[in-house]
Amino acid sequence: MTSPQPGTDNDPRGPLAPYDGILLLSFGGPEKPDDVMPFLRTVTAGRGIPDERLAAVAEHYYSFGGKSPINDQNRALLGALRSELDRREVATPLLWGNRNFHPFVTDTLREAHEAGMRRVLTIITSAYSSYSSCRQYREDLAAAVQTLADEGREIEVDKVRPYFNHPGFSRVNARHVTEAVRALGRSEQAGSDEEVRLVFVTHSIPEGIDDTSGPGDGEGNAYRRQHLALAAAITEEVNATLSRGLDHELVYCSRSGPPSQPWLEPDVNDALRALVGEGVKTVVVAPIGFVSDHMEVRFDLDTEAAQTAADVGLEMVRVPTVGTDPEFVSGLVDLAFERAAQARGQAPGAVPSWPGDDVFPPVCRPGCCPNLRASRPALCGSD
Repeated sequence: MTSPQPGTDNDPRGPLAPYDGILLLSFGGPEKPDDVMPFLRTVTAGRGIPDERLAAVAEHYYSFGGKSPINDQNRALLGALRSELDRREVATPLLWGNRNFHPFVTDTLREAHEAGMRRVLTIITSAYSSYSSCRQYREDLAAAVQTLADEGREIEVDKVRPYFNHPGFSRVNARHVTEAVRALGRSEQAGSDEEVRLVFVTHSIPEGIDDTSGPGDGEGNAYRRQHLALAAAITEEVNATLSRGLDHELVYCSRSGPPSQPWLEPDVNDALRALVGEGVKTVVVAPIGFVSDHMEVRFDLDTEAAQTAADVGLEMVRVPTVGTDPEFVSGLVDLAFERAAQARGQAPGAVPSWPGDDVFPPVCRPGCCPNLRASRPALCGSD
């Protein structure tokens, strides 16, 4: 397929030129009970984890009928993105690929190539910087592109930047938390400011991965610092909007490593138990580390953490993830337009970031979020 010169008036790709398609790249999950163990084996490949340990995790999925919520949520996000692109009169095709289960990203890119696409822009369903939440996806993209090259199929893949502080993500989270606190009211039953705590939750990762997250020439700990910055900014916004004086903390869920390996703490369940001793009566739990209500939210928070809160006598209010909120979806399209302008060599319009002005580049700098187990090629980086 011969494409018009990017950015010219006759380029049908419009503001998304030079890209022929947009790839939504996600983690993936099982669709039925028979998929669960194959999925878990794929996720943990090369780590020597026996099936007996995987079987315990599989029970989480079986409790939901053997189907992860993530696939339907990705389909809904694709539909919302399509509607937003149509609203802006942009016909660029949307693609969907996963790291760990069907549709695998290699298969998706092969189909894209067969359809005539030669350059694709990727949106990862993770907003933060770390090996697990960014570089590992880049490694899988590199492996997929290399597989296609070995087949004689050349395709180029870029991605949008980490977007934890893009207003399409950050301000939607702030709005959701504000609405949840407003719904509590100021009654005696709802509790004083000291009796209400904002609890921001994200996926735990090994401390070593957090220590090296971010550019290799930086200070590290970008994963934790990004979450802390967003949690603090949301709390400030809630207190200013509602004239409250609430405190907050960042906690973690979904630890999966061996006990001997230190992971980021505190675990959400431990944190909830500790809050009771501080006189807290109500917790507003906001899963800011996640884009949608997939298994880590539905099981780790809505099931386990909710049970812990009930056991210790806490009222727990769980805030929604950004999901398919129109402002979030519009923000993803804005990010795609921003990256396309950069690819055309144009300076995109000033894009605000909140909190702060720290905007990570779409082309990762050398040494960014390294793989601590093995050296693997990664796309969308300068190393």
